[in-house]
Parts: sequence; structure tokens; C-alpha cells
Amino acid sequence: MFANRFPAAKRPLLIRGARPVGFGAGNGDALDVMVEKHGRIAEIGSMIAAGEDTQIVEAKGAFLSPGWTDLHVHVWYGGTDISLRPQQCGAARGVTTMVDAGSAGEANFHGFREFIIEPAQENIYAFLNIGSIGLVACNRVSELIDMRSIDIDRTIAAVEANRDVIVGLKVRASHVITGGWDLTPVRLAKKFSRILKLPIMVHVGEPPPLYDDILPLLSEGDIVTHCFNGKAGGSILEDEDLYRLAEDAAARGIVLDVGHGGASFSFDVAKAALERGLPPKTISTDLHNRSLDGSVWDMATTMSKLLSLGMKFEDVVAASTTAPRRAIGLAANGLLEKGKPAEFTLFDLVDADITVRDSQGATSTLHRIFEPRHAILGAEAVKAHRHVPAEGAASDGHVCPHCGWKT
Repeated sequence: MFANRFPAAKRPLLIRGARPVGFGAGNGDALDVMVEKHGRIAEIGSMIAAGEDTQIVEAKGAFLSPGWTDLHVHVWYGGTDISLRPQQCGAARGVTTMVDAGSAGEANFHGFREFIIEPAQENIYAFLNIGSIGLVACNRVSELIDMRSIDIDRTIAAVEANRDVIVGLKVRASHVITGGWDLTPVRLAKKFSRILKLPIMVHVGEPPPLYDDILPLLSEGDIVTHCFNGKAGGSILEDEDLYRLAEDAAARGIVLDVGHGGASFSFDVAKAALERGLPPKTISTDLHNRSLDGSVWDMATTMSKLLSLGMKFEDVVAASTTAPRRAIGLAANGLLEKGKPAEFTLFDLVDADITVRDSQGATSTLHRIFEPRHAILGAEAVKAHRHVPAEGAASDGHVCPHCGWKT
């Protein structure tokens, strides 16, 4: 995998007076970080002198964390009917690394790589959809109708040719996708996983298959996204047996990922799970063009929701930075050391009253908000801020006039 794909900047960058958080040693005193023009950390300390050609970002006590990493987005813009441009949910929102969750399958991954991944300012990785066409016409044309939808040889070949950016496999386990095919797509994804030695990300939606049957098939490192959905038949809190299965899965090293989305996050489920000691391992948005201006908005707002429901500040930061990096096999230790690639998010935690919704339409008022200020990509400091939804944007939970499914 590419460890530092950011191009050399014209000038070094000095971040002055930032408070580190999420680097493994607790919150520290304010410090300066000098990044040389090729994007690596040159010096860490206090009162670092800046040369005449040095760019300076005055942090003024803002937090500096490892770069926010969104484990579940859809950014195959133009290749699917739901994807956003990377710019809509990336550096301008404080996110330095994004992982596309199955927008592309083997038949169109080459286009996704050439036209989206390689030109992007941010780091973009991907879970390859086991359905050959991916999400070209999401929910209108299923990527998993039957075995004609999957080409085993070509899927394996696509992974082998793109191991620097393909970090796992994606399977959507929901009757609106697979009809009566039930567990077979998940079993096939696990077969790919064993052959390729990569994790799978499972979208759990409306049954069948049942959550109860999916969890025992997964192994350490696999990811269950939409872990706090409130769908009938798909909530981990709908009965005690399923809740115990979810606890066991987390104990076995299965990653519980938020994957908010337009239909897959419930305040009530998340709050109850947190109160019972079952937090998400990773926080992600499932941003796409049907959730951006609905309930999700951006990474900062999603992080703020988990904070409001009882997650500790440091745990929210970890679940949005180092935990997703570990989930896809990226380095997560020593990220604030001399010689390491500079990939940070500079942000404030501000007091504000903002009314937000979950995917079921329930509202809540947030009082403390993550507010990104800069995404640091090598020696480039990209100004960032939270997404402001378009005025009059349609609410989530409606039936999409184009595909007929709840979005």
C-alpha cells in the first residue's frame, strides 16, 4: 500500500501550538510540528523557528489528531448512481483517508482507480464488491442476483492487481439486494477472504439473512457495518440471544462499524449498546448522495453524535483515526514521530446547539461539536469545516423516486 502518496509541496509547513490527541499517550501540552516539503515530519517540539519560506498554521490550542479516516463512504462518482465526489466528504471536511465500501466490482474497478483514486488529494482505499458490477445502479439493479453476478476468477485477479488499494471485500446481506439467496453471498465472500487473506465488510440490512446467522460466519478482522441500525430484524438489541452474539463477535475481534448512512443508524440502539458496554470499534459515515444532506452530513457530525450518546472524547477520536487504520492494515502507531508521513486533522471541540436526526427520523440536540479546521496532507494544509446541508434538503427515510427503495 502507498504509505505517503501526497506530492511534494513548494514549502515546508509549520503547525504551531496544537494539542495532540489520539497518538497513544493521552492528551499532551501544545506543541509545534514542522513538516518538510516532501511531507514527512522534520521536527516536533516547542517554539520551532520558521524559515522565510515556511507556511504557518496557527493552531492556537486546537487538537491535532491522526488524520480522520472514514471507513465507509461511496465516492465512485460517475461510476455509480449514489456516489459523491471525494471532495464532498474528504479533506474539506477534515477527512484525510476514505475507504469506499463496495461501489466498484471487478468489472469496473479499473475506472474507479484511474479516475477517482489516483487523482484524489486524499488517500482512498476500497473494499471490492463481490458482485462484478458493484453499485452501478444501486438497488435498482442488484449486484447479487445469483451466481451469474459473481466472477470468482476475475474478482481474485482484480484484487491481486490492486493490492495497494484494495483492502477487503464487500458484501451486502439484505433481502432487498439478494432476494431469497440468503447466506450464500456471505459464504462466498468468506471464501474470497480466506483465499486472498483480506477481511470482509458485511452490510447487514433487512433480513433474510438474519444477523444471528451472519455473525457466526465471521472471523477476526471482519467488519460488520451498520452495527447500530434500527431496522426490524436487523437490530442487535432486538433480543438477548442476538445481543450476546454481538458481544461474542466483538470479543472475537470482529469490527463493529457505525456506517451511519441514510437508513442504518438509530440513536436508541446506539445509546443502549453504549450503556451496556458495547461501543463501536470504528465510526464511519456511509456518505452517499442520498445521505449527505439527510441525516449524515459529514464525519464531524457523526463523531459528535457518538460523543453525545456517551462515548468518551478520546474513544471517539480513536474510533475515527487509528482504529479504522488498523482495520485496513495501515500503520497506526508512532504517527507523530520524526520521519513519519504527516497526515493529521486539526480540529476544535466547540459548544453549540445543533439539532440532528438519526436514520429513523428521531431528532437530538448536540451540545458539543467536532469542528475541523485543517486536513494536513503531507506539507499541504487544506482548510476544512463541517458540511452545511442544503436548505430544504429532503429528509431521510423516504422512498426514492428513482429506485423505489427506502434510501
